[in-house]
Amino acid sequence: MNQPINKPIVIEDQQKKESSPEQRPPNKKFYRKNGNQRRFHQRDSSRNQSNQLNLVNRTVSVVVPLYNEEDSLVELSVALKKVLDNLRCSWEVIFVDDGSTDTSFQKLQEINRVNSRFKALKFKRNYGKSSALQEGFKAAKGDYVITMDADLQDDPEGIPALITKLKEGYDLVSGWKKVRHDPFIKKHTSKLFNGVTSMMVGLKLHDYNCGLKAYKKDVVKNIKVYGEMHRYIPALAHLSGYKVTEIPVTHHERKYGKTKYGLSRFFNGLFDLITVLFTTKYIKRPLHLFGFIGVLSFLSGFGILLYLTILKFFESTPISGRPLFFVGILLAIVGVQFFSIGLIGEMITKTSVENDNVIIDKTLG
Repeated sequence: MNQPINKPIVIEDQQKKESSPEQRPPNKKFYRKNGNQRRFHQRDSSRNQSNQLNLVNRTVSVVVPLYNEEDSLVELSVALKKVLDNLRCSWEVIFVDDGSTDTSFQKLQEINRVNSRFKALKFKRNYGKSSALQEGFKAAKGDYVITMDADLQDDPEGIPALITKLKEGYDLVSGWKKVRHDPFIKKHTSKLFNGVTSMMVGLKLHDYNCGLKAYKKDVVKNIKVYGEMHRYIPALAHLSGYKVTEIPVTHHERKYGKTKYGLSRFFNGLFDLITVLFTTKYIKRPLHLFGFIGVLSFLSGFGILLYLTILKFFESTPISGRPLFFVGILLAIVGVQFFSIGLIGEMITKTSVENDNVIIDKTLG
């Protein structure tokens, strides 16, 4: 079957890792600006978890996709620096500006001049969150990779708990916004979305689309995210054999700007779920999907026609004008068509054989 083709992404600029003293602003208290309005305050439990983590010789990368979030970037950087410094490890923060039309990238330049561990990529235009995450994953060098949104609704204080859970043997830990501060429609459509996804994927999570997640490096280097698949990263990881779990995280109300969620994204999410299931389970064996549907439809139609035939010969009941007769014919024809589609898909698959994307867990010798 044809694989989706990603459009090439043009990166306009990438901040250098080091900045000269001449580039640094004269005011060294840049991060203390508006300190009385800061959103995040470090809690004792978070500090204790940071102290208990043993991350010697480890690197943590934080990937933050953003679009028009100029007001929140400085405050988010302050909070991230405080949390990551307490981890006592090497760290980097990669902001991915998805074609913002405000002054977001100018803010990122100022932040980078103060601390070169805050890096940035800027797209020429808006490609979507999945593309932003994919480019961030490519650039990330950390043993542990954290993703979070830039709107200040995700709390950086949850990062130590996520990493602690990873060290228990999990490959991906998703945040669960147990107490949500979202609009009514978004909150309730998300419940329906998470329930349907959990049932179809076979992985019970309360919040697939939480922006705050933690990954081991192996996951982000092997999972390919495109289109709008970012909401299904836990499902993709689970279907690829990785261990996935979730923990509750703090969720804040949006402080700046407005939500970019629309009702259309709910329906797009359902279509994307079908894509995930097909491309992970049936891309190499399409007949298993289309053949099953075809046989089920054909047998239903055949059963209806057999029933009507028995009525015709044993009770002399006319069947040509009955709606059930046409339903039986329709189901039989549709069944044959679905089965044929599955056979054609199998032939295409066999003539363009590619090795599966096999992920090797461990080797000996």
